Amino acid sequence: MQRTRRTPLSESGQSHLPGDESVPPQTEPADLESAGSSSSPDETAAGTTPASGAGGRRGLVALFGVVGLLVLGLDQLTKVLALHHLTPGEPVDVVGSLLKFNLIRNPGAAFSLGSDFTPVISAIQIIVAIGVVWLSRRLGSIGWAVAFGLLFGGAIGNITDRVFREPSPFHGHVVDFLQTPHWAIFNVADMAVTSAAILLVIQTLRGIKLDGSKDVGKK
Repeated sequence: MQRTRRTPLSESGQSHLPGDESVPPQTEPADLESAGSSSSPDETAAGTTPASGAGGRRGLVALFGVVGLLVLGLDQLTKVLALHHLTPGEPVDVVGSLLKFNLIRNPGAAFSLGSDFTPVISAIQIIVAIGVVWLSRRLGSIGWAVAFGLLFGGAIGNITDRVFREPSPFHGHVVDFLQTPHWAIFNVADMAVTSAAILLVIQTLRGIKLDGSKDVGKK
């Protein structure tokens, strides 16, 4: 009996019998265009505004408010104590000749300047306080928040004296009681305003803007 020669089938021409599960069926390659259409989580997040941005700004506004209230409270408390325990014209040595308590009533601006323009000074301080509150919405830096708090608390501390103290509203005299050598007598509010000015200069020299961004070229 003659044996017939069988020609082997090529791999590409193999056919699978029904029910033969030994060889997995071939699948179509994925569409490259559709496969690359989905964005990765990092790419999606990169185009969105961080949720912590608004919360961080609210925190800086809160810091501004806390610093301002602390300065205002400390200023008014020390003035009340000075009025109760000090007598005008009778200075008290605290740290030798470096620091004295010397109570005076100041009709002018900080460090007894501009005593003939009390209503004008009062109006300027009110405008400054309102402007600081308005700009505080853009705070993006801790340094600016602290500086604004010091400025606001100091301004409101002296405005409170001018509005509510004798001799009349908007003509009230500011209570000063801190004295150092070769310097005018001042109070806590004056110290806060001066500190705010110094801090604002430092922030500006560092190139840090109100919103927390930094000028290119500043180190």
